[in-house]
Amino acid sequence: MPVDCSVMASGTGSAAKAEVELIAENRKARHDFFIEETCEAGLALLGTEVKALREHRTNLRDSYARIKNGEAFLHGVHIGAYAPAGAFGHAEKRPRKLLMHRREIDRLWGKVRERGYSLVPLRLYFKRGIAKVELALARGKRLYDKRAAIARKATRREIERTLKRRQR
Repeated sequence: MPVDCSVMASGTGSAAKAEVELIAENRKARHDFFIEETCEAGLALLGTEVKALREHRTNLRDSYARIKNGEAFLHGVHIGAYAPAGAFGHAEKRPRKLLMHRREIDRLWGKVRERGYSLVPLRLYFKRGIAKVELALARGKRLYDKRAAIARKATRREIERTLKRRQR
């Protein structure tokens, strides 16, 4: 399964949007981190986990990826129980293996180890029926960075509001 770990384009075509079904998004990650680069990886899941994802029973808050012994794992992702499975369901917060090429894992590991980046999941989605996660190579924001970002957003909102009133 090929993994495209290049910087993802923000303006994807309409054909690509039709193939992608968003399951969950980690909006808090963009508030807490500077996103340097993103990449896509597959997930090794159990059957009940896939069915729970189709019902959107998941939460990416406080989740992260870690590389251990040359393999990438996703930690802290909560995938809720699939009710019809009963006692044969899955553990809701178990580490899940990420499906990536060795060279991509090694490249990410080098950046995380040397430069102090973190691997943070941004989105969980189905692409042509296969569960994928969008990982970000991110650097943590300090409190003053967050305050500056909030101030910029508020200023931009106020300017747009003023321009909208003038156009009427």
